[in-house]
Amino acid sequence: MNIPAPDETPDSGPDVDLRAYLRGSWSVDRTLLDRSSGTRGTFTGVVRFTDTPDGGLNWREDGTVRWSSGNGAPFSGPASREYVLRPADTPAVLDVYFPDGRPFHRMGFAGQSSQDVHWCAPDTYRVTYTVLGPDECGYRWDVTGPAKDQLLESSLRRLDPAAAADPATRPAE
Repeated sequence: MNIPAPDETPDSGPDVDLRAYLRGSWSVDRTLLDRSSGTRGTFTGVVRFTDTPDGGLNWREDGTVRWSSGNGAPFSGPASREYVLRPADTPAVLDVYFPDGRPFHRMGFAGQSSQDVHWCAPDTYRVTYTVLGPDECGYRWDVTGPAKDQLLESSLRRLDPAAAADPATRPAE
């Protein structure tokens, strides 16, 4: 995946109704790199963005992670995670929360909303969101600190482009 690093991302992007754009099912391919050990892994699966009563979205990922364990033996197994996306001050942005209600970060594709930082003691998580096409987007987590030195790059592709809402809600390539 070639998702631009935060300093390579232009301060522009599509102004889109993010909720309408994301709604539906996407394939996800993620590369995982632990820079401190050189260990690499992958996650492949499906992401589903479904409506919530407050006008947001539930974000649910299910798939398979492949990684080398501490002793170097390969590991492969099921993995999942969930977030809640809540409306923000503009339709082009959603606020991301953990399922227990703790705030995580802000998500968007345009301008400064395409990047955010989350501090999770003792490490810093920097995210950059990028539109790669009308039915493809991605994000890059650069995690640094005393406990972690990781790079996670995810590419999402809409599973059924014809099922997407109004084409006006989809960013141009």
